[in-house]
Amino acid sequence: MPAVSKRQFAYAGLLGGVFVLAITASWTPLGTRIDDSVYDWFFHLYQPQPWPAESIVLAFDENSFRSYGGVLGFRKMLADGLERIASAAPKAVAVDPILADTADRESDSRLESAFRATRNLILSCDLLPDKSAWEDPLPGFQRWAVAVGHVHLDPDNDGVGRELGLEKAVGHDRRWALALQAFRVSRGAGILETPQDLEVGNVRIPAANSTGRVMRIHYRTANMAPIPVITLKQLHDDPTLAQKFAGKVVFAGVTAQTATKDRWIAPLDSIPIAGILVHASAFETIAQQRFLTSASALSVVAFCLFLTVAAGAAFTFFWGWAAYVLAAVILALAHAVPYAAFTRNVVFPYSPGVSTAWLSIVAAALWQHFYVRRRLVKSEAERDRYQHTMHFVTHEMRTPLTAIQGSSELMSRYPMPEEKRKQVAQLIHSESKRLGRMIEMFLNVERLSAGEMQLRKERIPVREIVAGCAERVAPLAERKQIRMTLDRLPDEALNGDRELMEYAFYNLLTNAIKYSPSQTEVRVFGSRQGDELHVSVLDQGIGMDQKEVRKIFQKFYRTRKAEQSGEAGTGIGLSIVEQIILQHGGKIDVKSTPGKGSCFTLILPAAPAAAHKPIAAN
Repeated sequence: MPAVSKRQFAYAGLLGGVFVLAITASWTPLGTRIDDSVYDWFFHLYQPQPWPAESIVLAFDENSFRSYGGVLGFRKMLADGLERIASAAPKAVAVDPILADTADRESDSRLESAFRATRNLILSCDLLPDKSAWEDPLPGFQRWAVAVGHVHLDPDNDGVGRELGLEKAVGHDRRWALALQAFRVSRGAGILETPQDLEVGNVRIPAANSTGRVMRIHYRTANMAPIPVITLKQLHDDPTLAQKFAGKVVFAGVTAQTATKDRWIAPLDSIPIAGILVHASAFETIAQQRFLTSASALSVVAFCLFLTVAAGAAFTFFWGWAAYVLAAVILALAHAVPYAAFTRNVVFPYSPGVSTAWLSIVAAALWQHFYVRRRLVKSEAERDRYQHTMHFVTHEMRTPLTAIQGSSELMSRYPMPEEKRKQVAQLIHSESKRLGRMIEMFLNVERLSAGEMQLRKERIPVREIVAGCAERVAPLAERKQIRMTLDRLPDEALNGDRELMEYAFYNLLTNAIKYSPSQTEVRVFGSRQGDELHVSVLDQGIGMDQKEVRKIFQKFYRTRKAEQSGEAGTGIGLSIVEQIILQHGGKIDVKSTPGKGSCFTLILPAAPAAAHKPIAAN
């Protein structure tokens, strides 16, 4: 895989890991708590158009209890209140207290009479503390009710009542919520159930069966008039207030702090409110169809994925202030989308998008920072290397150029014998050839590195090409009294460029001879191993340590043994050899020990067996 692809893959992997981390973190209790807090803040921030209330609360507050003799007089209070509003003909009356216990006969009898005279009465029930059964109103009371609705609330972990379970069940005994029953009765309709919602008349309530028929309560915001509340004391003092209950759905319940147990915190206020106000708010949510639906998990994940990709793209295609401006836009989008969704009655969780945006931007910015820094370091290193290379090439070329210049000057200025003139001319010729070879090798290694050289593929017998190179270096070996041995060379062939492969073998053989002491041996051997051909050149020179072995294929690197041997070299021969072998799909293995010699092994793919043409019949 190319280096750029690896970098891109690593970058994508980093952003993918950040994406998973952000999504996972948003599912933790801390992420949920943040989502709930932001949800409550949206209630304060968003001020929709007001809507008229269809309900009214008949409240039994502290003053009412004092006027009627305290808690023991509650049933007389409730009966008196129902009698006073009966003439106004409310649509329905939902009574919050459960009334499961018997009081005195007079109070029960009067309350039962009031219930009998109340049209569309809905009474309350609740789960027992152990949730093993329902606590129902007395049969004498329940007989006059058209429905019984539960008043059980399950606040969130922080004690805020944001949702209401429209359905509760103990075994096979299922009850609908008081607010839902009040709405159904006021509309004179039944409840039609589907897996995704409830339908009451022409109103569809988005409460899926999979979530336990949970409905978010849309509380009235600060710019709206609150649900009307009239206390029994006020009604007693001003009987004309009874007309305010005409055509309304009445929720009768206790608001006195000393007499009620069900007090809950609403998203709009940190002060607990009476449960009867929560049920009235739930009824208004249904009646006004102000349903708050949760965004699907798929849409949340897709949005977070979009933020991650956008952050990654911003720091991939842009740099500096432009990238950070785009990052600010991405962050603004992550913060704005949940609020925009809330204004359209969709609850879009806040923490997944915001955490994804922040983590993705930080990760992408850090990646860009370190990548730019790495490129800067690499660029400076390449510049230093280029300067070193140019200095080295200039230095290497200076030697033959000086010899050519000096020799030509001698020939032009001073008369000399014919024999001496021939020697000088020969020197100029040899130095110019050396300079040409140096330039050619430098250009070849650059072309190979850039992939500009085309390989001419042909079938090359390994034994033949190695023997030919050995014959060419034989004079050099004889001058140093070095014995050349060709041992166990494979008979197979390889597919490649003959000229380049000859250069590779020739370079290895000349290096082995040049850097070996006199009266030693250079041995060439090989074998076939599977689909590969192994050809090794083993010398008995001074060898190299592992640190040098890792550098010998770098351009213009001259080994310690080259300096010790005094042999002239450009330091680019092995670099060309490596490029040749790599272009042929092979590799080079080097084993060297200081003082014992080196072994260079070329590993190349073997050519497939040649196909034999059938002999045509006469």
